[in-house]
Amino acid sequence: MAILSIKKLSKNYGAIRALNQVSFDVPPKTVFGILGPNGSGKTTLLGIVMDILKATEGTYEWNGESSSPAIRKKIGTLLETPNFYHYLSAVENLRIAARIKEADEDDIPRILEIVNLYQRKDSKFSTYSLGMKQRLAIASTLLGDPDILVFDEPTNGLDPAGIAEIRELIKELNRKGKTIIMASHILDEVEKVCTHVAIIQKGILKAVGSVREVMNTGGEAGATEAALLVELGAADLTQLRTVLDKMPGIESIADAEKGLLVVCPESLGTAAINKWCFENGVVLDKLEIKRKSLESRFLEITGSKSDK
Repeated sequence: MAILSIKKLSKNYGAIRALNQVSFDVPPKTVFGILGPNGSGKTTLLGIVMDILKATEGTYEWNGESSSPAIRKKIGTLLETPNFYHYLSAVENLRIAARIKEADEDDIPRILEIVNLYQRKDSKFSTYSLGMKQRLAIASTLLGDPDILVFDEPTNGLDPAGIAEIRELIKELNRKGKTIIMASHILDEVEKVCTHVAIIQKGILKAVGSVREVMNTGGEAGATEAALLVELGAADLTQLRTVLDKMPGIESIADAEKGLLVVCPESLGTAAINKWCFENGVVLDKLEIKRKSLESRFLEITGSKSDK
């Protein structure tokens, strides 16, 4: 059974359609990334499933049940910067949070160990680095030992060291059996930490599945055929682009540093591309299969660098 099942979710703000018929399931014990640029609808989606916002259309269920206060109490949530008291220590701040959540205060030392803050448990919040402050925020979501964690942009505003800290913490929490749902616009971080991903653009679901499936399949959400990312070079790149644009099966063409990046079904193959170009008057001086990254896949899916 899916941890979270979303069915045809839509949200309108007047004439603006922030979410448009979004549907997907979050498998248990995964790190599920909701990926998209700022304004794509990620935060709106999280706000709806946490009952902060009301959907215009559609439904969602947690573990097969409609949302309720009892269910939400079993979910650790970090949707905005928490209001910690700067003059209090980590322990004192978490005690306040535990009382609000009606969680066991005796669990605080264990939680601080998990987020690697136990040695600084008595330090004032004002002395913490940004990464430490974010780890304390995640610690507050662990009060009550929830099996599901929901984070909105958990690495936003952090330096590289802080990002690495949060990345490793999320991976460790997942290894302990937690299901983590996180929204982010940082593609590299999602690729490093997430097992599954949903890509949203302008409120529309563009792709969903495991990170491997999304990186290796072409086109729209639900596509199943593996895709190739190929870098091509020739003396005349304008002519090369024109020839490739007419080739059946080519899904997108993007600029590369010294050539063109082409996405096509794996069944098409590089031999067919080489043959097509040669028969149309273009001799390739480069034909190389590239390792696909989530960033390149995102650009293919959203069309950000595609002429099509």
